This record gives sequence, structure tokens and C-alpha cells, in this order.
Amino acid sequence: MRKKGTEVAKQPDPFMIDEENPEWTASDTAGARPFKTIFPAQYAALKKRGRPPVETPKVHIGFRLAAEVVAGIRAKGRGYNARVEKVLREAIAQGRL
Repeated sequence: MRKKGTEVAKQPDPFMIDEENPEWTASDTAGARPFKTIFPAQYAALKKRGRPPVETPKVHIGFRLAAEVVAGIRAKGRGYNARVEKVLREAIAQGRL
């Protein structure tokens, strides 16, 4: 039986030991350089991922609306931003805004 407060040193799992990839030391970490400085071409390729840029991106604005107006818009379900945009576009086209 072990005394309370003493711990047994945990042995490394022999299946997890990888001789080709040893654990980093403090000196390894100190000498490390960023990925983008070592592989600039690969870093540039990574930056091109994601949604492509658009000619006229949407602009984020914020304004306050009455609670009942927001509740009525959201009550119709998902996609309420697109529905509000459609109503505003129609109002602009008809000269009401």
C-alpha cells in the first residue's frame, strides 16, 4: 500500500515512443523559426484558402430596431437578414427610400 501523498512515476507507453520524432527540449523550442519564414511559398498558398474575395463585399452596419419589429422578422425563421435586404432593395427601387 502506498503512503498518502506519494505518487508513482508514470512510465511512458512503449507504443507511443517515436525515435524519429523525439520530444522537443527547451533549446529546440528556443531555436524554432516560424513556418512562414521557412516555407514562404507554402504559407502563401495557405493564405489563399477560403471564400474568394468579391468585387462588392457586403458592409456590416449596426442600428437599433423596436423589439416587436425584430421579433416579427425573426418569427419567419432562418434567413431573415436576406429577407430584410430584399425588402430594402425593393423600397430603394420603388423610390420609397
